[in-house]
Amino acid sequence: MLHWPMPHLRKIANRKIVNIYMTINEIQDEIIDEFSAFDDWMDKYQMLIELGNSLEPLAEQYKTPQNLIEGCQSRVWIQADFDESTRQIHFTGDSDAVIVKGLVSLIIRVMNDHTPDEILQSELYFIERIGLREHLSPTRSNGLLAMVKQMRVYALAFKAKENN
Repeated sequence: MLHWPMPHLRKIANRKIVNIYMTINEIQDEIIDEFSAFDDWMDKYQMLIELGNSLEPLAEQYKTPQNLIEGCQSRVWIQADFDESTRQIHFTGDSDAVIVKGLVSLIIRVMNDHTPDEILQSELYFIERIGLREHLSPTRSNGLLAMVKQMRVYALAFKAKENN
């Protein structure tokens, strides 16, 4: 039997990953608050599963080798598009593993719809503070770091393109 407050989880899982009015740090703080509602790591894993289930599937056209994240045991794709009018990067992603898909959902929620500079200057402290680093297997932890690294590479590329 699960010990997590289902309505709270459903509200979190149904939240869109677009946070255009929040800073990266505000989004991280919100995630930390959401995860602090659970004492048991089985509940937190269940939350990751629910977040993964709520992530919109990535269109097949974006499941390409260029979007495949190296360093992940599971297959993970991250697609990035740059909106020149807002100077923001919009991320979409997917995975073939349910918990990893939850991680994709979290990292997209934090980085989505921010400028390249905001992404490049951010310190992603939520990973440590919610205990992900210590509770993920080494391969999942490496995969999460590979996702973050790739999203920063996209931000760097869009910044360089914008400056030319």
